[in-house]
Amino acid sequence: MPTSIVYTGIWLNGLALFVSAVFKVDIETTIVVTGLIVLFISVIGGAWGVVASDFVQMVVIMAVTVVCAVAALIKIGGPTNLIEQFPADSIMGSNMNYPLLFVAWFIFMFVKQLQNINNMQDSYRFLTAKDSTNARKAALLAFVLMLIGPAIWFLPPWVSAVIYPDAATVHAAQLGKKAADAVYLVFVENAMPVGMVGLLMSAVFAATMSSMDSGLNRNSGIFVRNFYAPIIDKKADDKKLMRVSQVVTVVFGALIIAVALFINSLRGLSLFDAMMYVSTLLQMPILVPLFFGIFIKKTPDWAAWATLAVGIIVSYLVSFVITADVVANWLNLDTPFTGREAKDLKVLLGIMGHLFITGGFFCLTTKFYKEPVGERESELTEFWSDVATPVVEEAGQDELDRQQRNMLGKLILVFGVLVTLMVLIPNPSWGRMAFVFCGAVIVTVGSLLLKSAKQADKLTTSSAT
Repeated sequence: MPTSIVYTGIWLNGLALFVSAVFKVDIETTIVVTGLIVLFISVIGGAWGVVASDFVQMVVIMAVTVVCAVAALIKIGGPTNLIEQFPADSIMGSNMNYPLLFVAWFIFMFVKQLQNINNMQDSYRFLTAKDSTNARKAALLAFVLMLIGPAIWFLPPWVSAVIYPDAATVHAAQLGKKAADAVYLVFVENAMPVGMVGLLMSAVFAATMSSMDSGLNRNSGIFVRNFYAPIIDKKADDKKLMRVSQVVTVVFGALIIAVALFINSLRGLSLFDAMMYVSTLLQMPILVPLFFGIFIKKTPDWAAWATLAVGIIVSYLVSFVITADVVANWLNLDTPFTGREAKDLKVLLGIMGHLFITGGFFCLTTKFYKEPVGERESELTEFWSDVATPVVEEAGQDELDRQQRNMLGKLILVFGVLVTLMVLIPNPSWGRMAFVFCGAVIVTVGSLLLKSAKQADKLTTSSAT
């Protein structure tokens, strides 16, 4: 719960940066206002409302980012020109004295992301699938999208580095040291047709709202079901638990806004660095037992908490004791680490420390394992049996799916028509075609959902007859 609150605070801070840059509003005010809006939607709509919004924004942001990526490539004259004109000596970028550090960072970052996505905490994302077969398809789709997504998302900032070298100092100067985080927006404002910024903002706002669900609806559900109901009020009915969860959601929302304001006060910390530090130094101590525990089952009950304590010590040492200067002295380096290398080294040391020290400690706890007896043995047997049992589609799920497809199809279809109408905004012909493409993609998805819902309805009717 604490780590997801911090993560959500970072996402809210990122949204506020975009909103502040677009509307030229004070960023602290933007954080509070946008945080309250997202909180209101999450409290009223609940988890399903946020998931529905998540799907709609996925369709919109997919269309917008693909158009921006294609426009970026056309504007720069193709991938070859981008590589030749890119203001860096190598693929590693600038401010790198030690290429080996970049390679090591890349390898261990891959390992960290492997743990970050595949663990017993974040597996909840697949519980929204109706059965194990669809969950497997969702995982495969995520794998494919994660391979091609970064290239699509990073093309506009890469091109901006060539055609708008002063993007962070002139175009987004009002954000101060946070200006570099708004380079994507600089590209959309200057290279894309009029109206695309608004479309992008709607998608980014919805994306942040869906991301904040992990710090709001999910956390409130965890708190109510695992603490309030079994410990504070064992006799509470569902109606009372719902009210309590809404109150808890508001409390978490206030905490998230406070975290976002605190992160914004760290003027020298970029969004990327904030994400890296939180995921490496704060989240990894928790992820180690959640990831290793999938494969190493014969550990004592105290193994996870003890591993977390060791992980906190490792994070402290990496953050405040084993600094870049200390490492440079150990290695007797003639050339000191650059600022970028120092940040990368902190992340790298954090991943390595948690992988070998924290993870190693968790493995060593198997030496103290004793076979459980009685009630504890039954609990563990039931738990691992549930994990190994495939989830099958429940009775009546088809009708619920049909209703959801019908509702989302209509919503997306309306949104697609409205986006298509943006072709009326005075723009060059290529700019109008960009909105036609975005609208066509959204309308197509909506139409396919409605078609699927109608086919399911016909099958249900014919089977009933």
